[in-house]
Amino acid sequence: MDFDKLGVQPGQRVLDLGCGAGRHAFELYRLGADVTAFDHDVEELDNVAAMFAAMKTEDEVPANAQAQTVVGDALALPFPDEHFDVVIASEIMEHIPEDEKAMAELVRVVKPGGRVVVTVPRDWPERICWALSDEYHQVEGGHVRIYSAAELIGKLSDAGLRFAFQHHAHALHSPYWWIKCAVGTDNDDHPLVKAYHSFLVWDMMQAPWISRTAERLLNPVAGKSLAVYLGKPRVRS
Repeated sequence: MDFDKLGVQPGQRVLDLGCGAGRHAFELYRLGADVTAFDHDVEELDNVAAMFAAMKTEDEVPANAQAQTVVGDALALPFPDEHFDVVIASEIMEHIPEDEKAMAELVRVVKPGGRVVVTVPRDWPERICWALSDEYHQVEGGHVRIYSAAELIGKLSDAGLRFAFQHHAHALHSPYWWIKCAVGTDNDDHPLVKAYHSFLVWDMMQAPWISRTAERLLNPVAGKSLAVYLGKPRVRS
């Protein structure tokens, strides 16, 4: 997602719903937000909490920034109504059978006037993955659906959010997952998988202009992820 477009301000309460390894939560913490990293995976959250502590110790975050981890169920969030200024749900909705219930919970905990961003795999790159490999999605906790942009925006709008804009990201990651699906999702030692993974790590660490420019140009066409930005309308008297 684009943190500049999301517009998170220091001190705002932000929920990273389904935070996983914490990549987005760490960036939000650096921005000075009051971050809650939420997930059902206790082991992942232990690692996220350890990183939060290390970031604080190394003075990587503003003095007033706060961060916590919370374990729970996305279908029954343990937070009060209208508690968060911003809610992020990145690459989680495609895993949840009762996605509309999760969306309703998401809307419940965000304040009127608050902002939401939801990301999911883009439909056509995802369909190629499903066609190449059953094991890609037919695993415990795997992807249970493929969203079109219209379907995702429609469900979120029905839940009470107002669509603002969308974009696509991670075009360079699409071929990596097609290769993985073609050779076996667990076959990390395959030469093509290893070579492409090394390229992605190099791109992430070095951010060279040539690959950054290529991805920016390719994202509208082949971006692996769809990011949708929405707002919760303010209550009118």
